Formats: sequence, C-alpha cells, structure tokens
Amino acid sequence: MKKILLSLLLTVVFAVPAFAQMMDTSMKVQREGSGQMMEMGTMDKTGDMMDMCIRNADKMGLTDDQIMKMKPLHREMQKKQAQFKADLKIAEIELMEIMEVKDFDLKKASSAVKKIEGIKTAHHLEMLKAMKEMRTTLTDDQFKKMQNMMPMKMGMKKPVKKMMRK
Repeated sequence: MKKILLSLLLTVVFAVPAFAQMMDTSMKVQREGSGQMMEMGTMDKTGDMMDMCIRNADKMGLTDDQIMKMKPLHREMQKKQAQFKADLKIAEIELMEIMEVKDFDLKKASSAVKKIEGIKTAHHLEMLKAMKEMRTTLTDDQFKKMQNMMPMKMGMKKPVKKMMRK
C-alpha cells in the first residue's frame, strides 16, 4: 500500500509541472495568435509604408500614374493581410484542439505546426512581392523620401535618427 501511495505521490509531483509546462505552451500559442504580427515586423510595415506613400503623395512627388498603381496593390495587400490573420487563427485553434486531450497525437500536432509555419511563410513571400512591386513604382529620390518619412527603420525598435546619433 505504501508503494502505491508513494508511486502515486511521485507521479503527481512530476506530472503536475510537466502538465503545467504543456498548458503554458498551448496557452502561449493561444496568446500569440492575436499578437502574431509581432513576428511579422517588416511585413506589417509594408501596408503602413504604402498607406503613408499614398497619403503623402504630394510630399514625395508621386505622379497620378504611380498613385493609380499603388492603390489597387494596397487594397489587395489589405485583403491578403486579413485572410492571413484568419487562416493563421484557424490553424492555431486546430492545433489547440489536437492538444486538448491528454495523450494527443504528436504526428497531428507536428502537422498542425508545419501548417502554421507554411501559412506564415506564404504570407511573408506575398508581402515581399507586394513590397517589391510597390518600390518599383518609385524613383530613387521618392524611395529616399519614403525612407525619411518612415518613423523607424524596418526591424529596428528605435527611430533611425536616434540610432545614428549614438
């Protein structure tokens, strides 16, 4: 009886931290779902950049033709961004469903994680294409003006001017 009680106690002592760690991981996936764009960093800036260019077309010296090329590209990118967020959220929910059971299927979980990464990768590539296309409509001078108008360099957390002074 003592052996059974001891083994039960040890099981609980070691299982609870493992379960807590697993729950922490699954909750992290859930929490990051809405904040997933933090990883996107540069990709989110693409939409901001296009919006800023369109709003400041006169300051940048954009022609009507350039604006007419940017507007549909910007709208298409907004649609893709919305679709990406929805697809990513669904894939994360599916992963959570797989992990709800105690003895979840590791192959299914791995497949779900790969699906999430595939969604992210495809979106990154789409945003890079859109960024490339948008930038090809700008002259070198306009591109420099756009860079100067952006409050922060891509991927950096401090404004460019402060970074250069240090």
